[in-house]
Amino acid sequence: MVAGHLTLKNGRYYAVLNYRNAGGQRKTKWISLGLPEKGSKRKAEAELARLRAEFEPPKEVGDLSSDMLFADYLLEWLEIAKGRLAVATYSSYAAMIKKPVGPYFRQRNLTLRELEARHLQMFYSEMLRKVKPNTVIHYHAIIHSALKYAMKTDMVPQNVAMKVDRPRKNSFQPTFLDAEQMQKLFEIVKGTRLELPVLVAAFYGLRRGEVLGLKWDAIDFNRGTLTIKRTVTEATIDGTMKIIEQDSAKTKSSLRTLPLVGSFRDYFQKVKEAQELNKKVCGNCYNYDYDGYVFVNELEERMRPDYLTEYFPKYIAKHGVPKMRFHDLRHSCASLLLANGVPLKQIQEWLGHSDFSTTANIYAHLDYRSKISSAQAMEQGMLLPRSDDFGCRWEDVTEQGKIAEPDLNPIFD
Repeated sequence: MVAGHLTLKNGRYYAVLNYRNAGGQRKTKWISLGLPEKGSKRKAEAELARLRAEFEPPKEVGDLSSDMLFADYLLEWLEIAKGRLAVATYSSYAAMIKKPVGPYFRQRNLTLRELEARHLQMFYSEMLRKVKPNTVIHYHAIIHSALKYAMKTDMVPQNVAMKVDRPRKNSFQPTFLDAEQMQKLFEIVKGTRLELPVLVAAFYGLRRGEVLGLKWDAIDFNRGTLTIKRTVTEATIDGTMKIIEQDSAKTKSSLRTLPLVGSFRDYFQKVKEAQELNKKVCGNCYNYDYDGYVFVNELEERMRPDYLTEYFPKYIAKHGVPKMRFHDLRHSCASLLLANGVPLKQIQEWLGHSDFSTTANIYAHLDYRSKISSAQAMEQGMLLPRSDDFGCRWEDVTEQGKIAEPDLNPIFD
């Protein structure tokens, strides 16, 4: 069992593990326990004991070789890549490597050197019988990245994942609410904890993490602006679901400033006033761990991501709203912008997409106005035949009921 102790940082517990690597050098690993200082000491101590018992010192980069099992290589590569991956991305990769990618290749006892394109193709084919193509595409992305690193470090001569046919993406059609349906939704959530998150997501097209990441320092009542600059998400780390706070947006383009329109100014001001009142009323019972966040309850407990993910669709389904996810409010926002003549480029900037093609791929089929313009342009630029000259005429039909060869001359006269 490795040595370790608890420490506090910004009012949260961390486990600090001390071990020696293969070369005998002392190493330290910090692990966030996601537990607040107040009332969590016993839980933190129990979690520390579990981590010390289960911890295995990671191998250094120099320990990697082409003769190691591919399943082991994936785990080691993930630790190397951890530093450049977002926490949520690392968590997702770890979950997929641990099951099913790693166990599949471990069962076949394949080393990194022995891995061939046909092995990957067989894996994808088997997985496609169990999961959707998009999930297999995620498996492929991880394997491709891992093998790219192996090739870059001269462990393998080529990236065999490049030889494999990646599955086609399965189409997914999100739910788009029109203006009338959106109004009905607003009436349904009025007066509930869902009201303001739904209004913000629908009007500004924010992602779930961007909604929950809103803090008062992002809202400038004087300038009338709302800045998206942090996120709050969930991820499974070391087998435990934890809340991840990031003082950054999803991408550089996600960092954006939007106008704070009059009605939202009033909404936010009322929420802020209510929070200040709760602080005075609750006194020492008030949880200051999440002070500054917009979406908290009366005791300053922050709204959890899974509350919006799970409770929102259940609540609205009871009130006759079409089945939809919280993220579909973002899609509905884009749909309404298009319906009101906003160009796709502006929608890209409003939603914070890093690439215009992302916006176009998702929403171009909704842009009906541009199709009307295209049709009108074609009508003006092409001389179409008169309707009474098009195709065969009744008099071309013979007594036997057969259509005689039409006279095409009038069309070309």
